[in-house]
Amino acid sequence: MININCDLGEGLNNEHIIMPLINSCNIACGGHAGDSKSMIECVEISIKNKVLIGAHPSYPDKENFGRKKIDISRSELYFSLLDQIERLKSIAEFYGTKLHHIKAHGALYNQMFTDRDLSEFYLDTIKSFQEECYIYIPYNSEIEKSALEKGFRIMYEAFGDRVYNDNLSLVSRDNKDALINTSKLVIDQISNIIDSKKIKSINGVYQSIKADTICIHSDTDNVIEILKEINKVFKNIK
Repeated sequence: MININCDLGEGLNNEHIIMPLINSCNIACGGHAGDSKSMIECVEISIKNKVLIGAHPSYPDKENFGRKKIDISRSELYFSLLDQIERLKSIAEFYGTKLHHIKAHGALYNQMFTDRDLSEFYLDTIKSFQEECYIYIPYNSEIEKSALEKGFRIMYEAFGDRVYNDNLSLVSRDNKDALINTSKLVIDQISNIIDSKKIKSINGVYQSIKADTICIHSDTDNVIEILKEINKVFKNIK
């Protein structure tokens, strides 16, 4: 069985359909999307479906859905990230469960692929969760190097529905070819990741990759069909 994760609580109201088809979820906690009501609903549905709960903090920027770098001081970002994670943690604990992992969202996640300084800052910000949570991070990234040096528990994440650059960063969503939204192509990409530990880049170059968990975005076209097909092909139904 493979671990499939999904970003949820982002206003699409499809959590009740997606949760039975995944293993872990990354819940928006007020930065790019989400509020107390949506977090509560996601935690309740997660528990019902035995899905591992993760926090999905981002730049505090709902206008751009956290997908653009914004001009914000480090102190503002520090307190925002902590507040986002703590809010979800408190809700999870109220329901008698806990956070399994933390996964940064959008521009913050993508920047830390190459930005060592931001990676160090982010990890120092969330160090109070170091013993209790895994962090989901991309392979061959600056945040991977920093996290290993600082002793964080990591899970390598790859994407089933995103196209990669040659250096294993994600192709920008501004590119019309950045997304994969057909079941066959997603299955092909996941199969390469699992069987060959390779990913085919936008330029047709195969690169080595590591993945403990594979993300399918909840706003990808045909996401329900794709997740159902993943469960059939990889026998991932819990």
